[in-house]
Amino acid sequence: MFADYRFRAAAILLLAAIVGGSALLVSWLRSPEVAGAHIGGPFELIDQTGRRVTDGDFRGKLMLIYFGFVFCPDACPTALQNMADAVDLLGPAGEDVVPVFITIDPDRDTVEVLTDYAEAFHPRLKALTGTPEEIAKAAKAYRVFYRKADESAPGEYLVDHSSIVFLMGRDGRYLTHFTHMTLPEPMAAEIKKRL
Repeated sequence: MFADYRFRAAAILLLAAIVGGSALLVSWLRSPEVAGAHIGGPFELIDQTGRRVTDGDFRGKLMLIYFGFVFCPDACPTALQNMADAVDLLGPAGEDVVPVFITIDPDRDTVEVLTDYAEAFHPRLKALTGTPEEIAKAAKAYRVFYRKADESAPGEYLVDHSSIVFLMGRDGRYLTHFTHMTLPEPMAAEIKKRL
């Protein structure tokens, strides 16, 4: 009888270890580091109205985030137009998606410059700037590369940069990403799955 009790106790402990271990394993596999999705994080920047905003201000909404610069000749306007069109294709559900543009050229992309730029793409586009240090911190959190190229004339230069559109969840966590060339239809279809 005592041996039977010990066997049951051992079986219960073994079962608890398996269940607990499985839960830990699933949690570990879903962690951003393991999934290769350690992307995103806190930021504090200034929007095109001059208001200071943080990543927390967007909680409850999906975010489409793109890092670029106003004087970008091709990739940035392509990405922003595709984002805007994708949001519009979602119809009323698109109200739950905030397109966000974060400049990597804060020296030229002032609040005033970003106001006009944002209006050219979408009425709900949030265009964000900040100090060079604030921009660098946000870019690092999103694993975005950028580097100012040589000036062709004083104040005239391009910025080499990653060209990725990030889809972030309602909790601010990374969901997936697109290239700047992803067309609005497949982008909208992917976003719709997450709404």
